[in-house]
Amino acid sequence: MIELVSSDRCIGCRLCVKVCPTHVFEMAGKLPVIARQEDCQTCFMCEAYCPADALYVSPLGDIQVSVDEQELIASGLLGSWRAEIGWTPGVEASMAERDTTPFFEVFTETHRKL
Repeated sequence: MIELVSSDRCIGCRLCVKVCPTHVFEMAGKLPVIARQEDCQTCFMCEAYCPADALYVSPLGDIQVSVDEQELIASGLLGSWRAEIGWTPGVEASMAERDTTPFFEVFTETHRKL
């Protein structure tokens, strides 16, 4: 479920609004806001398309969790989905090229600590 839009990182490109299949976001001025969190289907499309790594989608599906942006940054989770799928420039190996089980285990374990 989508948990965070970083106002510090967001560049207002509206890609998250455009790609969300369930219309979770609305624009509030120049920045998107999570307007219908309960409609999020945890597809990760918004996080994948965000060029500024300003979004965090929890892998825990329909369970809403409390997150801290600074902890997400420190743990490397904020915007990490783009790198995992190979959409971040300079990424040497993507999910398709390696076993992703460790990523999901670390991702879930780190998230439980937040």
